[in-house]
Amino acid sequence: MIRQDFLWEGGPSFYFDTELFPPSTDSFALGYFAAPKSGSRVCDLGCGTGLLGALLMARNAGLTLHNVELQERALALAGRTFAENGWQAEFALGDLRDAAVLPAAGTMDYAVSNPPYFRAGSGASAPEPSRQSAREESNCTIADVCTAAARVLRWGGSFAVVYRPERLVDLLVSLRAHGMEPKRLRFVQTKDVPSLVLVESRRGGKPGLTVEPPLIIGSGEWEKVYFR
Repeated sequence: MIRQDFLWEGGPSFYFDTELFPPSTDSFALGYFAAPKSGSRVCDLGCGTGLLGALLMARNAGLTLHNVELQERALALAGRTFAENGWQAEFALGDLRDAAVLPAAGTMDYAVSNPPYFRAGSGASAPEPSRQSAREESNCTIADVCTAAARVLRWGGSFAVVYRPERLVDLLVSLRAHGMEPKRLRFVQTKDVPSLVLVESRRGGKPGLTVEPPLIIGSGEWEKVYFR
């Protein structure tokens, strides 16, 4: 079922489909963590219904968004969200593993992604193919996402991603293997137990990782994640 919601009362609206990608904590956390500068060209790899892009635009309307998504139904809702709010963006339907679907190599200042977290076959699969591809690496792996990010980013451009703590090593190894050096890391947690990890890397960056204080769910800062 297609639904419309608002980031805050009277603020930007966004559309989602309960059968595809309902709004999730990880997108809101990444939208808060990512830090593209005004005027940046940003590529959302696997944009889904466009919530992450909406979160970025709500915080910095001076961005130029390029959205890449495999599922046509999801991309249509992303386009609806951007049109509803009067935001300009580009939309590409297709597989991020296909270079022809991506923006031209080296043209993006910033990239973001909320990729599938789980290895294919590592647990029970979601019954719907759309949710299965969003949850597990049935269509693309973290290495595929890193390959796409490294391709579209200019030298010195940054890539922000949200992932699961138990796969943090896989993420960091893949980022470095694709020429993107991890520069910022922040855990999202309730009390002492991390549930998500946020990482920003830089293409061609020098070694040196800053571990930021954890983002505590339910804290005063957490209210800012949801524009409260």
